[in-house]
Amino acid sequence: MKKYNVAIVGATGMVGQSLVQVLKERNFPVGGLKLLASARSVNLTVEVQGQSYRVEEAVPEAFEGVDVAFFSAGESVSRELAPEAARRGTVVIDNSNAFRMDEGMPLVVPEVNAHDLAGHKGIIANPNCSTIQLVVALQPLQEAAGLKRVVVASYQSVSGAGKEAVDELKAQSAAILAGRDDFPRERIPHAGAKVQHQIGFNMVPQIDVFVEDGYCKEEMKIIRETRKIMGLPDLRITATTVRVPSLNGHSEAVNVELERPLSATSARELLARSPGIVVMDDPDNLVYPMPVYVSGRDEVFVGRIRPDHSVPYGINMWVVADNIRKGAATNSIQIAEALIARGQL
Repeated sequence: MKKYNVAIVGATGMVGQSLVQVLKERNFPVGGLKLLASARSVNLTVEVQGQSYRVEEAVPEAFEGVDVAFFSAGESVSRELAPEAARRGTVVIDNSNAFRMDEGMPLVVPEVNAHDLAGHKGIIANPNCSTIQLVVALQPLQEAAGLKRVVVASYQSVSGAGKEAVDELKAQSAAILAGRDDFPRERIPHAGAKVQHQIGFNMVPQIDVFVEDGYCKEEMKIIRETRKIMGLPDLRITATTVRVPSLNGHSEAVNVELERPLSATSARELLARSPGIVVMDDPDNLVYPMPVYVSGRDEVFVGRIRPDHSVPYGINMWVVADNIRKGAATNSIQIAEALIARGQL
């Protein structure tokens, strides 16, 4: 089997470390592995499954001889270095928002639109975490009965805001339980916000900055990316995104209005046999997806599948996934696996 030289940009972050782990778990055919980060992280070591890797500086020359590079270091780094890597013959799979909505840029969830990898120009965009799990669950319904309208409310864990937000939730929770209010508020709703909110024992109905018509950036990502990935530019879709005091795993309440009849039973059976989905739906025994059950898993979990009686053809469902794995690292690696399977890497 051919082996590939792999680089990970942003290797010291949560997604970067998860990329190393998932590469190992999935037996990706790695020839050489290069971990890249900013200058301040040079010579640090990252340990995964007992093996240590030295971190090198992410500079254009670092991509010489690299077959595929996974970027997870933020939009500015991607805009600067991804084109440099692509010019050196490296296929870039980028986890930032830098290129997702660019004309002609593949934005890919392999279970949904692997065909869009054809003709890529060296850079492939990995979608937003909350979009990935949504479209995996929506695609089977679209194929079976057509999507007329989608309403989604997301309940997103603090790991989506980075390790610092995870640490902040832990610190806040400990302080509140101890009866103190001298806890840090620096990461929610986002770093640099003019007002910082408590997330411990609280929910915050804003993720990222506000952009237009009272929507925040995360909501617009879901709307625009879903339309692009599914090839439905006129899809009627709206979103509300909420940060919740969960450490890992994003949840979504999804209401779908369909073009044609589809019973909840048929939807359940359809989803259960669809790629990348695990149906966890047994109300009689109180079985449904929850973040504590899906953390560390690569599938999208769906439950609470039931009819929406307020419209002629409607389905409600609850969709949960590990946002660091399927929402970022695993989906990126699945893109690379799809490229190999298609003879494009």
